[in-house]
Amino acid sequence: MAEEITFRKFLEFLEEDIPFWDATTEALIPRNIAVRAQVIAKQRGIAACVEDVAYFLKRLGLEVKELARDGDTVDRGSPVLEVVGDARTVLAVERTVLNILMHCSGVATEVRKLVEIVKRVNPRVRVAATRKTLPGLRYFEKKAVAIGGGDIHRLSLSDAILIKDNHVRIVGSVEEAVKLAKARASFAHKVEVEVSTVDEAVRVAEAGADIVMLDNMSPQEVAKVVDELRKRGLRDKVVIEVSGGITAENIAEYANLDVDVISYGYITLSARALDMSLEVVEVIRR
Repeated sequence: MAEEITFRKFLEFLEEDIPFWDATTEALIPRNIAVRAQVIAKQRGIAACVEDVAYFLKRLGLEVKELARDGDTVDRGSPVLEVVGDARTVLAVERTVLNILMHCSGVATEVRKLVEIVKRVNPRVRVAATRKTLPGLRYFEKKAVAIGGGDIHRLSLSDAILIKDNHVRIVGSVEEAVKLAKARASFAHKVEVEVSTVDEAVRVAEAGADIVMLDNMSPQEVAKVVDELRKRGLRDKVVIEVSGGITAENIAEYANLDVDVISYGYITLSARALDMSLEVVEVIRR
């Protein structure tokens, strides 16, 4: 079922790129030409969503070999996959396929880098994504996060209750927000609250939240929150997530503290794509 959903997404992406026809290919390439082509990595990184792309290409009638698996490290010049079939089809899907592979591999590469930094400092801390995903790409970006070794966090608004500042402004207080959430939530839903001060963190933990998200706090401020929760006997009753203002350069400082999760929006929104190209390596006349 998931494969069919992603196939339909690929068709939507392709329709955006070819709303009518490929003018260049129509002008240059006859119908009796087949090719063997390879997607080549032009940078070292982590391959991601290769199997999704391979399934899409196979559904289009092309023969596909996955030369790298999701999660594999690929070096510059390494082939990622090989495709054999109708030249017009290969050329038509080239950009769509590369865009997905490059973007998702870039996400997985960035996540893997962060996870490795954190593991060296504190192996129990999870590196997580957020819902800051590009429209239409959430499935691929979240899968890339998992391939890179990260935690996917919420896949959608339906997955858990995350109370933010705007919710609190409307409801009136964090205590009331947690009370309402706990009363109305499914047994399967955890309740998380975003806070920005030590006082808010304590109040949220005392109100019975499952997860406390420390938003845009410095390592020193996070340490104060953890210390205060520990003093009040609340530390082991909540999961502590830190988010906002965290980079590859300072993530080790946060991981060195007694926290459980470090989450990022930029790994899905702004991770640099892993450069790749599609190269025709053989022309086959039928």
